[in-house]
Amino acid sequence: MEGGDHLAHERNKAEFDVNEMKIVWAGSRHAFEVSNRMSRLVASDPVFDKSNRAVMTRKELFKNTLRKSAHAWKLINELRLSDEESVIFKYFMDQPGFLDLHWRMFVPAIKGQGTEEQKQKWLPLANKMQIIGCYAQTELGHGSNVQGLETTATFDPQTDQFILHSPTQTSSKWWPGGLGKVSTHAVVYARLITNGKDHGVHGFIVQLRNLDDHSPLPGITIGDIGVKFGNGAYNSMDNGFLMFDKFCIPRDQMLMRLSKVTREGKYVPSDVPRQLMYGTMVSVRQTIVSNASVAMARAACIATRYSAVRRQFGSQNGGIETQVIDYKTQQNRLFPLLASAYAFRFVGEWLKWLYTDVTQRLEASDFATLPEAHACTAGLKFIAKLEGDIKGKGVKNQLKNLCYIYALHLIHKHLGDFLSTNTITPEQASLANNQLRSLYSQLRPNAVALVDAFDYTDHYLGSVLGRYDGNVYPKLFEEALKDPLNDSVVPDGYHEYIRPFIKQHLRSARL
Repeated sequence: MEGGDHLAHERNKAEFDVNEMKIVWAGSRHAFEVSNRMSRLVASDPVFDKSNRAVMTRKELFKNTLRKSAHAWKLINELRLSDEESVIFKYFMDQPGFLDLHWRMFVPAIKGQGTEEQKQKWLPLANKMQIIGCYAQTELGHGSNVQGLETTATFDPQTDQFILHSPTQTSSKWWPGGLGKVSTHAVVYARLITNGKDHGVHGFIVQLRNLDDHSPLPGITIGDIGVKFGNGAYNSMDNGFLMFDKFCIPRDQMLMRLSKVTREGKYVPSDVPRQLMYGTMVSVRQTIVSNASVAMARAACIATRYSAVRRQFGSQNGGIETQVIDYKTQQNRLFPLLASAYAFRFVGEWLKWLYTDVTQRLEASDFATLPEAHACTAGLKFIAKLEGDIKGKGVKNQLKNLCYIYALHLIHKHLGDFLSTNTITPEQASLANNQLRSLYSQLRPNAVALVDAFDYTDHYLGSVLGRYDGNVYPKLFEEALKDPLNDSVVPDGYHEYIRPFIKQHLRSARL
């Protein structure tokens, strides 16, 4: 199994135009071209190598992330990448770090909630990375329940300052990325209190660390929350905790586009809807849906390619064994995952489109449209746009098959619920299962090509089993030999533990 494309025979079976499907997956020809160019730019740079990430200690991994982030920022400036290109470039680095939170949450929060004066003061610093920011909303005792946050920001009219305070342990900010070790500033969400009255949660720009030596400012307790579950992965990010002990900030560091506090301590609400305050978090949650699609797509790509490479059982008269992907039980596990990746991709794109549209309406003071009605209308428009954009031989047919597989597998998965509520009859359930098996057969010759349409580089996939060329087994050996445990033939600890153990049993045997 050396050299060449070991999956070429699978790719030759495709019944659709793979290049056109790549454009559909990316969202547009322009998006595909940018994505393709940025992913290969990252993959070709040895600084972004991640092959040894799994054997790094937490400290080594974190420092490696800092190195990659600094190199990425250098390249972004040297190559004069656009904002769009920069986002995609950092995405394909595939190593979560402080840059993500700075650009995706800290900067957008100031843009969305700051006054013109505040934007003029803070954005030039943030855009040049002269300050590094994060988004400190979630607390140890309160996650998505924003109204339950406990951190307070009490206005002191004598000093014209807000006093930030964490009254309980559960009020400590917990989990914000980039907070633990890197961020110099944060947009902090706290309960605004003036003249003894609680006005609810508002945002504040807060300096956390000294800009000369990076030490925490007096009144701030800050650090990393520790190792997250999994080997490597999100442990490259310094998710942090933060507590305030009567920490003072100037009044003008309250984000005041949506409401303000006067010098006398009077609270003045704005006509702008307060829902805009949560715009940054809503945007991030839309991104989470898109990221779920990517996670499924990566898994489906690796599993599909290896299922086509791997052969097991089924040989006749000593002949070649059956490809694992040809077993119906494997298809039942694999193909719904592939269909889900495509489904989540389109939902993510629709949510992005919807979020942008609603935000533009709100900023234009168009508050009349009911969210539910607008969501339905926007959904229909998005579907019409998507169908109009789909071109190429066989592309629509493959997407329809994936759609049917996604829907019918949900019925199959929750069949008991459908039957117990008389939503469908047993006869209909049987027809649905028969149709699902038929769709698996139709999808089978297109499976490898459908994951090729994701256009993921081997660097981004980070899996020997999911290699584009299918040359799995020699590469598995190469990777195994690189493991630090194979640096010596006789392992460390042999003389202390293994040899005495063996000799003890040898003496016992002679007795």
